[in-house]
Amino acid sequence: MNRRVDYLVTEEEINLTRGPSGLGFNIVGGTDQQYVSKDSGIFVSRIKENGAAALDGRLQEGDKILSVNGQDLKNLLHQDAVDLFRNAGYAVSLRVQHRVQNGPLGHRSEGESNAVPAAVVLVSVFALTVVAAWAFMRYRQRL
Repeated sequence: MNRRVDYLVTEEEINLTRGPSGLGFNIVGGTDQQYVSKDSGIFVSRIKENGAAALDGRLQEGDKILSVNGQDLKNLLHQDAVDLFRNAGYAVSLRVQHRVQNGPLGHRSEGESNAVPAAVVLVSVFALTVVAAWAFMRYRQRL
């Protein structure tokens, strides 16, 4: 059976206050350093411990940053994105895209569950009951 992984994509506005170690995260990506195939966006590569992003708790490694203080990050070189973050000021507003894995899914029709069918469970329980009854009868015969 072929399996694929579906993702739930959500967007969120995150406001951070620059701390002693900056905003507290590293980035990868850009038109010159694609991190994700066929996507030249800017992604969070690392959250620094006790940094502004870690203390806030919403920004996660792998998140795509769509904009900084309203400025779109599309089609930027990596260094241009770094400069944009460095010059963003003390209070920084990030528009972020979270991508959460929904889990592997097989090919199912609409509304079809991937739960174990009731018949399989019932047959298994019945078989165990028969084996237990047979074992009990053999035990009683030996007494």
